[in-house]
Amino acid sequence: MLFGSSGIRRKYDDNLISLALRVGKAVGSKNRRIVMGHDTRTTGPLLSSAFCAGACATGATVFNGGIAPTPTVAYAGRCTDAACMITASHNPEPYNGMKLFNPDGSSFSSKQQKEIEDTIDDIPWENWKQQGILSSTQAIEEHASAIAKKIHIKEDLKVINDCGNGAGSVITPHLLTRMGAKTIAVNANISGHFARPSEPLPEHLLYIPPLIKKSEATCAVVHDGDADRMMAFDKNGTYISGDTLLILFAKYLDAKQVVTTYDTSMAIEEVAEVRRTPVGDAYVSELLVRWGDFGGEPSGAWIFPDISHCPDGPFAAALFCEMAGEWDLSSEIASIPSYPLLRRSIPIDNAHDLLYTLGAVNPTDGIRIEEEDGWCLVRASGTEPKIRFTAEGKTPEIAKKYLQKGEEMITIAKREAK
Repeated sequence: MLFGSSGIRRKYDDNLISLALRVGKAVGSKNRRIVMGHDTRTTGPLLSSAFCAGACATGATVFNGGIAPTPTVAYAGRCTDAACMITASHNPEPYNGMKLFNPDGSSFSSKQQKEIEDTIDDIPWENWKQQGILSSTQAIEEHASAIAKKIHIKEDLKVINDCGNGAGSVITPHLLTRMGAKTIAVNANISGHFARPSEPLPEHLLYIPPLIKKSEATCAVVHDGDADRMMAFDKNGTYISGDTLLILFAKYLDAKQVVTTYDTSMAIEEVAEVRRTPVGDAYVSELLVRWGDFGGEPSGAWIFPDISHCPDGPFAAALFCEMAGEWDLSSEIASIPSYPLLRRSIPIDNAHDLLYTLGAVNPTDGIRIEEEDGWCLVRASGTEPKIRFTAEGKTPEIAKKYLQKGEEMITIAKREAK
């Protein structure tokens, strides 16, 4: 399978270079105008060049925005036929890959992905007279201006912005400052190496609470490698979980219909009408095109249809700062219903095979055990060789019981696979 739950990701090697060329050819054969960009990884320029070569060799025109966040590239795609982002998102530096978007910012659908997988080696090259054109674009300024028109941040609000040395470095600190915030930028250089693990998990961000206390900041906003994700801390230095952020955004936006994933807390159903999808922002985006006011998943991918159907970390960061200036976030969080929710992952090389053994139709969609008092989702990661478990219950004991059920399923599957 070429595509995972959020685009294509691989460890960087000569096969990935060849794949970028072939994907470029496949996308270029059906889309005459393509915008693209890449994150800060050192392999980004080379893979961008390979994709551009493939697309231009079919006669397409490619607008390259250089280093830019995924949502910035997706937003620029509204003026073209398709968009491509060279990124491995929150994966470590040795990885890279591609994300593909439609003009409305939605990820390529399952049908579009299958078309690429089925035809990637069958598309002819154009002759020398029909080569396409490579141009440039100012995607960052367009995206920043669009966000600034929709959001208003309290003057002089002090915010810490940790970009993780990723693509968010080229937009979010400058955007927040431009909108009136006093921004303290952290890990905001584009060296090509991540000073911390890229996924914005609390255990990767232990230095943020002391920074908030020392600087007396109102909040902190944090990105992953390509800035399609945004997680946050309140003024007390408390990390706000993705399930809580989803509810905060839904309440602040007065969203009546919310699209989220199977691994999200059942608490969201107490504040909005909810429809669920398999884990992966591409699934959320695909459904949100047809139904819903707002969507997201606990990993930090937040989708605002008013601007794009791509998860938008810079927009989410600005919106969170607006919220922090208007609300007492601690009080709001305290009022949100919550249930014990446990998340765990274990590294397993044959994760997909084990999920097939358990009867999963799609390993990355996984298997969900659900009863009235709780549930557990067991799934293969779409981006790493891992199995992920999520369990929730009305009490801590019930949540633990469902987590153990999920782990027992994998233990049995491993035994049968021997």
